[in-house]
Amino acid sequence: MKYLLDTHALAWWLLDLPRLGPNARTAISSPENAIFVSAVSAFEIATKHRHGKWPEMEPLVTDFEGTLRAERFAQLPISMPHSFLAGHMPGTHRDPFDRMLAAQCKLENLSLISVDPAFREFGIDVVW
Repeated sequence: MKYLLDTHALAWWLLDLPRLGPNARTAISSPENAIFVSAVSAFEIATKHRHGKWPEMEPLVTDFEGTLRAERFAQLPISMPHSFLAGHMPGTHRDPFDRMLAAQCKLENLSLISVDPAFREFGIDVVW
């Protein structure tokens, strides 16, 4: 299976927090699954860290790419089709980070690992 991590799922995995759901933890830890992290998560984490909202993410901010390699997570860049779909998807959920993750899931045929119920309105497969 191929999964995209929501930003909080990435953080909770790296910080080994129990808030990460058991299904999510199993999917991430399974070596046969491909786990992707979106460039939009790097942007979200860096922004929140800069604003002082996520100080515990300092190691990730310092070496984002190295951390992803160590965890065997693949980077998912943002493409023009991702951006176009994120901007045009119907729905009331307005968070631009979430809209981008949903668009990437749709176009790349990925399931999203997220606790956020707002993603269901986008018609993507969500695992928690």
